[in-house]
Amino acid sequence: MSKILPVKGARDFYPEEMAMRGWLYRNIRVVSESFGYQEFEGPFLERLELYAAKSGDELVKQQSFVFEDRGGEMIALRPELTPSLARMVATRSQALPRPIRWWSFGPFWRYERPQKGRSREFFQWNIDILGVDTPQADAELAAVAAVFFRNLGLPSSAVRILVNSRTLAEIQLETIGIPSDLRQQTFRAIDRLDKMDQRKWEAYASEVGLSDDQILALQDVLTDTEAWKQSKQLVSFFEAVEKLGVSDYIEYDPSIIRGLDYYTGIVFEARDADRRHRAILGGGRYDDLVSIVGGDPVPGVGFAMGDVVIGLVLEDAGVSPELRPNPAQILLVAFDEASLLQTLSISSELRASGLRAEWYPQADRIKTQLKYADRQGIPIVLILGPDELANGQVTIKDMRSGDQISLDRSDMIEHIGEIL
Repeated sequence: MSKILPVKGARDFYPEEMAMRGWLYRNIRVVSESFGYQEFEGPFLERLELYAAKSGDELVKQQSFVFEDRGGEMIALRPELTPSLARMVATRSQALPRPIRWWSFGPFWRYERPQKGRSREFFQWNIDILGVDTPQADAELAAVAAVFFRNLGLPSSAVRILVNSRTLAEIQLETIGIPSDLRQQTFRAIDRLDKMDQRKWEAYASEVGLSDDQILALQDVLTDTEAWKQSKQLVSFFEAVEKLGVSDYIEYDPSIIRGLDYYTGIVFEARDADRRHRAILGGGRYDDLVSIVGGDPVPGVGFAMGDVVIGLVLEDAGVSPELRPNPAQILLVAFDEASLLQTLSISSELRASGLRAEWYPQADRIKTQLKYADRQGIPIVLILGPDELANGQVTIKDMRSGDQISLDRSDMIEHIGEIL
C-alpha cells in the first residue's frame, strides 16, 4: 500500500517543530501581556459573508477554503482573524470596556501556492486595540512588534517596521490626479510593487487604468521619504514611537499600503533588512470594520504575524533558539524487572516534588538507556540496579558533566535540585 501523503500546503508538526511553535507562543504571550493585552480566540469556521463584507475579492474568491455545509450555508476556514474580532466586538459592543486590548495565536488557512515562507496552513499572532482613534494607539502596536523583535534577539539592523498612512496616500493620489474610483485599484498596484519587476508592475498599473503620466507621478510619490512630515497623523505617530523607545526599528515608507480593503489610516509592515522574505507582519487602522459587520462604530488598529516567515528571519540572523523537544529533566533507568517496578514508584515521587521525570519502559542495557537520554537531551539519569535496591540508594548521573554519585534515596530530590 502506498503512503498517504498530507494535504498539499498542510504541515506536520513533529516534536521539534512543536517546540519552536511553543517557544514562539510563549514569547508572544510575554510581550502581549507586558502591554496589558488579554488573550482571546475566535472560531475556525465562519460564514463566508463575514469576509465578503470587507476583506477584498482576492482573499474571498481566490485564497479562502470554502465549502457548503449540510444546511446550505457557505462556510470558510478562517483566512484571517480581524473580521471575527470585529464580529465578536459588535456582538458585545456595549458591555466591553474601552479600550479593548486583545491578542490571539492560532491556526489559519489560505489557498495559496506553497513556497518558501508561505504555506496553506499557518499559525498567526493577532493583536489589536479597539475603542481608541489616536496615532498614539497605532504607535503602541508598532512598539509591541518592535519589543517582540528585540526580545527575540533581532536588532533593528536586521528588521525594520515600515509605516505609511492611507489618509496621506489618498491626498497624494488626489494631488497627482488619480480619481476616487481608481484609488482602491491603485492601492492594490502599490501593494504589488515589490512583488513584480518594474516593467511588469508598470504594465499592471496601466491595466488598472492609470495613464503613463499618472504612473510616473505615482513613482515620484513612492520615492518621497520626507512626505510623512506633511501628515499631522504621522508626525504624532513618530513622536509617540520615540517616547516608547523603539524609533530605531521604525521608519516611513510611502510604498507600504497593505492590500486589504478595510484599512483606513496608518498601516505598517515589518520586513527583514535584506528583503529576502515576505512581510514578517502587517497591519494598520480599520475604523469602519465593526460597523460593517453589524455593530456600533468602534475604531481599531492591529497587526498579524505568521509563524513561517519569522522562523526564516531568525535563522538568517543566526538567533534561532536551541530547543529541546523532550521536557523531561530526569530519566530513570533499570537493570532488570525488579528494579523496573521500583523506577515507577520513584518517578511518581519525583513528579510529586515538581520535577519532570521519564522512565525507560523496559529493562535494557544501561548503555542503550544512556544513549537514549543523550539523544533526547535529558540532563539527569537516575540509575536503579541490584546494589542500589539492596542499599536503599540510587545512582545519579549528570549527563552534561559526566559526574556520577550514589546516595540514599531520601537525599535524591535535594541533590537533583542542586545540580539542575
